[in-house]
Amino acid sequence: MCSLSRSVPRIVFVVTRADDLGGAQVHVRDLSVALAERGWTVTVLSGSHGPLSAAVTERGVPFKSLPHLVRPVRPIKDVRAIYEIRGALEELRPDLVSLHSSKAGILGRLSGVALGVPILFTAHGWGFSSGGNPLATRAFRFMERAVAPLADAIIAVSEADRELALQLHLAKPGQIVTVHNGMLDIVPALLARPGAHVPHLVMVARFAPPKDHDLLLRALADLRELDWRLSLIGDGPLEPAARHLVDRYGLQSRVSFLGFREDVANILATAQIFVLASRSEAFPRSILEAARAGLPTVASDVGGVRESVLDGRTGYVVPPGDPDSLRERIQVLIGDAPLRESMGRAARELYEESFTFERMVSRTIEVYERLLGRALS
Repeated sequence: MCSLSRSVPRIVFVVTRADDLGGAQVHVRDLSVALAERGWTVTVLSGSHGPLSAAVTERGVPFKSLPHLVRPVRPIKDVRAIYEIRGALEELRPDLVSLHSSKAGILGRLSGVALGVPILFTAHGWGFSSGGNPLATRAFRFMERAVAPLADAIIAVSEADRELALQLHLAKPGQIVTVHNGMLDIVPALLARPGAHVPHLVMVARFAPPKDHDLLLRALADLRELDWRLSLIGDGPLEPAARHLVDRYGLQSRVSFLGFREDVANILATAQIFVLASRSEAFPRSILEAARAGLPTVASDVGGVRESVLDGRTGYVVPPGDPDSLRERIQVLIGDAPLRESMGRAARELYEESFTFERMVSRTIEVYERLLGRALS
C-alpha cells in the first residue's frame, strides 16, 4: 500500500474524539502541525468534530470525521468504524498510520492489519488502568492483549506504562518504547515566581474520576491558619460536590473555581505551587506545564508521576488517598519561600532537559525512521 520511494512521507493520525482537548488530542494537534510544518503530508481522522478538528484545520492540516468511531463500546458502530477507518486509509494511502487513545488504537489496528502499512500505536495511558467500570476495564484489557501483535511499534508516554505493558504481555520488549510527552515552550514573561507571597496554589484537572479534588480540599481544610489561596481549573460532573466541600470547610474566600480555561499558562505564571491529587494517571501533561513555568509540584504517586516530579528536588510525590501526607508537603512549601524557588528552578531545568516539545518530536521521528526504514528530516 505504501510507497517508500516518496520523498515526502504521508502520515495519518487516528484519534477517537475531536470534541475534547485532553492529552491525546493535544498530542495529536501539536505533533500533526509540527510534521506538516516539516513538509510531511498529514491527515487527522477522528470520530467527531470539535476543538481538535478546528485547531488542526486552522493550521492547514486536513481533517476527516468518521461518524461511527465513538468512545463507548457499541458493537455495531465499532464494526462499521473498522470499515470506515480502513476505507479512509485506502483512500489516503499513507506511509505510516499513527493511532492514539484506546478505542482508536484497537479499531485502527484491526483496520490496518492487512493494508501493508506500518502501524504505530501511542498509549496515552492504558484504558483498563483508570479504575472505571470493571466490565469495561476487563474488556479493554482483553482487547489490548488481543491486538497488541498487530502494531509494528507501540509508544508509551511514561516508563511506568511501558513496564505495565510488558508485565501484562501487551507488548514485546523490542516492540514498545517510551517517549515522554513534550510541551511547547512559553515566553519568559510567563515564568512563575514561586517565592512570592501569599502562596497561590493551582490544580488543573477535570472534576471527574480519577482526579481527587476532595482529597486536596480535605488537606487544605487543616491549613486555614496559613496564608494561601487555591485556583481550581477545569470543569466536570463532580464540580458541585467540590463546591459543597468548600462551603463545608469554610474555604469560600480561599478557593476559586475558574472552569475550563485556554489560558492555563497565564494562570500558572501567577502561581507559587502546583498540586495534582489523583487516584490514577498515565503521564500528566499538567505537571509538565507546571515544570515549564518553573513551579514546584506536589502530586499523587501514581502512574508515571515520579518521572516528572523528582521527589525532594522538583517537588514532592505523596501516596494517593493520603490527606495527611498531602497536607504536610503542601505545608512545607507554603512556609518556605526559598525552597519553592529552588524546587521551581530545578523543575524548569528538568523540563528543558527532558520534556521539551522538540525533544518529543525528535524521539518520535526516530521511531518513524525505524518503521519506515529511512531517515526523515
